[in-house]
Amino acid sequence: MTSALLIWIIVFVASMALLIKSSDWLLDSSEKIGLRAGMSPFLVGVTIVAFGTSFPELISSFFAIFNDASEIVVSNAIGSNIANILLVVGVAALVGKKLTVTKNLIDLDLPLIALSTTLFVIFAWSGTINLIESIILLVGYAIYLVSALLLKDGSDMVEPIERPEVTKKDIVILVIGVAGLALGAKYLIDSITNLSAILNIGQGVIALTAVAIGTSLPELLVSVKAALKGKAEIALGNVFGSNIFNIFVVVGLPGLFKELPITEPTLLIAMPFLIVSSLLFIFSGISKRIHIQEGAMYLLIYIVFIGKLFSLF
Repeated sequence: MTSALLIWIIVFVASMALLIKSSDWLLDSSEKIGLRAGMSPFLVGVTIVAFGTSFPELISSFFAIFNDASEIVVSNAIGSNIANILLVVGVAALVGKKLTVTKNLIDLDLPLIALSTTLFVIFAWSGTINLIESIILLVGYAIYLVSALLLKDGSDMVEPIERPEVTKKDIVILVIGVAGLALGAKYLIDSITNLSAILNIGQGVIALTAVAIGTSLPELLVSVKAALKGKAEIALGNVFGSNIFNIFVVVGLPGLFKELPITEPTLLIAMPFLIVSSLLFIFSGISKRIHIQEGAMYLLIYIVFIGKLFSLF
């Protein structure tokens, strides 16, 4: 029992590390290829970068439904969104002292966060996400992309940059990144399945905590680095975009292939915390700033969330 537990913990950590590193490789190489192909930096940002930072969640969700662990999908998405807001923004606010929200984020991402979360909560209330609901979520993401492009039209959100040369190395790294994501996702789901059986903990709880934190590490690193450099719009925009992607795409795409059940801890514990954290984030966006005290409050609420999941209090 002990040796099996240790082995699967090692597999879990290694597969998570492979997922995150492969996501970096995929993101860097595809960004260069996209720019060289003539895509604007902004379009690369709302498509390739958005996909890249949330790819671990998406790939692991696909492997979950194909391994009869569909309950992981929604738990993964909700857990990642809660971690992005309470953990990532909380740490970024503590590091940056104060994060200022820009007008562009308020005009587009703030209403989309409110809409996507409300829509998702309504759909999830039945205890499952079905095919029709998944299609609606994907249509919502398509509307987001179109709105982002229309809002960008005529603005100076992104300055022109020089197109990088695409090398054979970029192509090789792209292929390795895709292969690494697939391999990491497979063993991540295998480890969750085995750990939940050994520890007698629901797969949904592991997805809401360990997987959510692990797959939110790219957002955490990006946001903290941005906050240290005083670039709050990157720190917050990264979270806005990732959360919208998680609800619309990470849930929507797998839902095309299989009905997605929602576990009891996800519905009764995580869902209320998702609503509360999203409302806090929206209010912070309306006030156009997140102070260090708010960051501390975000982290405290996240600790309460973890404690509730494991019945610590």
